[in-house]
Amino acid sequence: KSKKSSLPTRSTTIMRTLAAIFVALTAYVAGAVPAFSRGSSGLDVSAAAKSSSAFGVSRGGGLFGGKAGEKEDSAVADGERTVYPAMSQEEIEEWLGHIPVFAVTDSKGSGVVLRPDNDTSVFYFFMSPQMANATLQTLKASNEDMDLQISAFSLGKIWYKMLEGADSEVKLRRPDSEDEGVTSKGVQYRLVPDTRDLMGARMLLTMDPADGERLKAGEEFTVEDAQKAVQKAMSDSPKFKQSYNEIPVFMIQQMRLQKQPGEGADATPEAELVTMLPMYFSLQNMVSTWQQFLGQAGADVKDVEPAINLLELHEVVELMSKESEIDFRNTLLIPPVPMSPGGPEATAASTEEEQISQMGGETLGDL
Repeated sequence: KSKKSSLPTRSTTIMRTLAAIFVALTAYVAGAVPAFSRGSSGLDVSAAAKSSSAFGVSRGGGLFGGKAGEKEDSAVADGERTVYPAMSQEEIEEWLGHIPVFAVTDSKGSGVVLRPDNDTSVFYFFMSPQMANATLQTLKASNEDMDLQISAFSLGKIWYKMLEGADSEVKLRRPDSEDEGVTSKGVQYRLVPDTRDLMGARMLLTMDPADGERLKAGEEFTVEDAQKAVQKAMSDSPKFKQSYNEIPVFMIQQMRLQKQPGEGADATPEAELVTMLPMYFSLQNMVSTWQQFLGQAGADVKDVEPAINLLELHEVVELMSKESEIDFRNTLLIPPVPMSPGGPEATAASTEEEQISQMGGETLGDL
């Protein structure tokens, strides 16, 4: 009988590559300072209110995996392609609705607008509560008299109203003041991804194939290797070059979640489970879930090669708003979950109800 090969499988190699990325990310984040917080002691801070009401707030391919010899879906193999209808704005808002984003507000719930110069007014939404809190502490250090706080809001409620909305008027005033404020236009709304996931996306796009071969051969990924990988990701990444408004979304093509049917007539013991493709804002969360899946799977699945895909959130929403061969109604966005002390394997995702319960309202203020 022939001996089983001791060489790492492709699945193991990919996981090692991702582990090397996490090593590099740890080194990068330890010394990283968000560009928008530098020199913020000189920013003019204002609270904003909408004039009508209180304001507040590549297409990727498989980066790894995807063997050419794999069988296509039966419908595709027969030359038949199902086209799904475009999703409505209401459907997209609902699809995004359970994702919390975080912002600095005053005690009345009005958003804090930063003015890095006389001609620019900026309002930040953060995917990461830790990054929002870091900005809050920076502002408090230079504005001790202001009663500022962090509030969480639904991404679905702000997507079209704020991030994709027209250049609407807002009223700028000092936080916690009672004056009417000054009506202004041109506030820039910026959605900021977690620094680790932004850099992780850049590194996935720029990882040298030679590094993968070295990892496959069992070599270690040194600190020097990590520094070089970070530098290359910063300079050579074809996408995700900005620190805001480019939100990476990660997925593994083979991964699926099963969801119970909704309440009502369909919620019967005989009703079939709904199979959904999960999409992750956190690269580490995705890897953790995949590792948990492999740990519970049979021996015939443990060597499955994960086909990792990377997209940008605005591109996903644009694809949703058109007819598509992808059934986006059966995809599920997974909110980021901070890593537990035990690492990815010990991290459990919050339920949708827990995420929604943390949100303070539809937008900043009373929309």
